[in-house]
Amino acid sequence: MKQLLILSGKGGTGKTTIASAFIKLADAKAYADCDVDAPNLHLITGWNAEPERTDYYGLPKAAINPELCIECDQCRQNCRFDAISIDEKYKVDSFACEGCGVCEYVCPVEAITMVPTVAGELMLYSDEKKVFSTAQLKMGSGTSGMLVTEVKKQMKSAAVDSGLAIIDGSPGIGCPVIASLSGVDMVLIVAEPSISGISDMERIINTAAKFAVKAAVCVNKFDTNLENTERIEMFCKEQGLPFIGRIPFDSNAVKAINNGQTIVDIDCTSGTAVKEVYHKTMNLLFEKGGG
Repeated sequence: MKQLLILSGKGGTGKTTIASAFIKLADAKAYADCDVDAPNLHLITGWNAEPERTDYYGLPKAAINPELCIECDQCRQNCRFDAISIDEKYKVDSFACEGCGVCEYVCPVEAITMVPTVAGELMLYSDEKKVFSTAQLKMGSGTSGMLVTEVKKQMKSAAVDSGLAIIDGSPGIGCPVIASLSGVDMVLIVAEPSISGISDMERIINTAAKFAVKAAVCVNKFDTNLENTERIEMFCKEQGLPFIGRIPFDSNAVKAINNGQTIVDIDCTSGTAVKEVYHKTMNLLFEKGGG
């Protein structure tokens, strides 16, 4: 199964809009939303049934047994994250606790243990024809990359017979993006023609290169700054990267998304442009990439 990842380097470029259009055009049987901090692909993919939900356990957190605690204060004094306080009894702030285990180590009466803690929720939409894997990270959790890995595992383990999986990645170049890039066959980078957009595009290109993942670039809302669009095309030419299309700014695209539709569900200029980008992407992924 070929895996196509769609990334942007920053939020707000239209990455999910393009991912949802690709899913519709490909009639994808397997797809995932790896933006676990703020997943929203489910809003426009047409699933009516409730997903199967599974708690995701991240790094363990400290828990204090008040019946064993002798209030020696060693845990509080040695916690570098100020996660332990006393208010009648000693307690741990789960948002501040980093799970380092120092408090457990210094406790003379073994009143502190490291316990599994729910860090998010995995969600799997599935029927006999297709699967959609996603997740929601719990506020304050720092295990986003690990949760993304579980999202991808869940998609692959539940996947029906499919030659293509489309993955909507997260913005930035941090842990969720690193986990999203691992094992994919190609990444489509959606850039925007702004100074910050160009900078973030370059960062995500460099990140993908470190994973030896084939990459291609398209520009969304290209007509909002033609000069910067030309700069992006020139950069791709100089770097030997496929530049596979321009997508115009389109107010009808906003209306479609607000109605829970993809931009290829309606007749609009952005949808027409995305269809061309889609076909070029598939040619790169399958015809020139082998398999």
